[in-house]
Amino acid sequence: MSTTDVTVQPSRPTFDAFLSWLRAARESSPVQYEEKQRYWQLFGHADILRVLSDPATFSSDLSMFVPSQPDFELFNRGNFVRMDPPKHKKLRDLVSQAFTPRVVSALGLRIATITNELLDGVGDEERFELVGALAYPLPVIVIAELLGIPVADRDVFRKWADTLLSREEQDPTSLPDAAAMERSALILREMNGYLLSHIRQRRARPSDDLISRLVRAEVDGHRLDDEEIVGFVGLLLLAGHITTTALVGNAILCLDEHPAAAEELRADPTKLPAAIEEVLRYRAPFPRLARRTTAEVEIGGQRIPADQLLVLWIASANRDSAQFPEPDRFDIHRKPNQHLSFGHSIHFCLGAPLARLEARIALEILLDRYRSIAVARDDRCEFHNPFAMASARRLPVDVLRFAASA
Repeated sequence: MSTTDVTVQPSRPTFDAFLSWLRAARESSPVQYEEKQRYWQLFGHADILRVLSDPATFSSDLSMFVPSQPDFELFNRGNFVRMDPPKHKKLRDLVSQAFTPRVVSALGLRIATITNELLDGVGDEERFELVGALAYPLPVIVIAELLGIPVADRDVFRKWADTLLSREEQDPTSLPDAAAMERSALILREMNGYLLSHIRQRRARPSDDLISRLVRAEVDGHRLDDEEIVGFVGLLLLAGHITTTALVGNAILCLDEHPAAAEELRADPTKLPAAIEEVLRYRAPFPRLARRTTAEVEIGGQRIPADQLLVLWIASANRDSAQFPEPDRFDIHRKPNQHLSFGHSIHFCLGAPLARLEARIALEILLDRYRSIAVARDDRCEFHNPFAMASARRLPVDVLRFAASA
């Protein structure tokens, strides 16, 4: 069955329009073939969970679907998001030695300090732009310090992320062609060279940062080479910071729409972890994942041949009423909340604990500082195309501080 025609979308659809498209597609048929792009789209939670749980049948190696390009090939040497077992496990085990839960939890105090410094920089302003003031710089500073690369270069990192992840200037439902790959390759080449330089410096003069620990990491006599480290560091720098940027902005959007939830969290911050999971479900930062069939398989009553591309609409799975009662209701008490925004199984996001920690601390400080935080109605909000990324680019907010105690 052919999918609902995505070409009828406006070039910059609203988030509500995107959700309406997902709902119509999911209710029409949860497994659909997109004839123009020649890939299969999955919309139901159970089907997507099945695919993510079976890496043998549903591969993460998508190289056959994109043109060969040297800069991407260099990056992908360490990009274990696009790897299958056993290579995936070997590389992830090495990376996990350096990116441990203890390393992440130890960042809590520093995250709080950075958040307070950034908000102090806003001063007593009653309106500020949340993304530029806090949601973007916070995770970039944390990750740059963790890696041991210059925080002062964060505007360059944002340029890389906007070019490589947001896909604003092209149809986000299409596969990249050779021309699109070459345009992105210019930025990727710059990023690869920048990171390789820092990795080689650390190999020559080790320090106590994450890059140095990646250089030293060893499993069964195997160590990462410089080019393998590039892929992981680039992935952490880009996807890691943009996930937290989106999460903090999306949380404020959700709480603006649901002020009673904001007041409940302000009164009891211990409820923030559950609220953050609901934000992730309700507004998944990255709306889709992709896999490749390694054999003929039946999904949702459809026979799908081997070597077919599957587009897994995570944002749709998170709104599937078969899994979530009243899926379009924002509920900070939702339990269980088995959203798929961080993936599942062997490819569950390695940076998820850091994103959750950053969001919890940032939101707790925001709610403690301000007795109200409202999205400005008379200013310009800007959003990424939700088909590519559900995130605010610019989010002006009006705030009221708590009265100073006598």
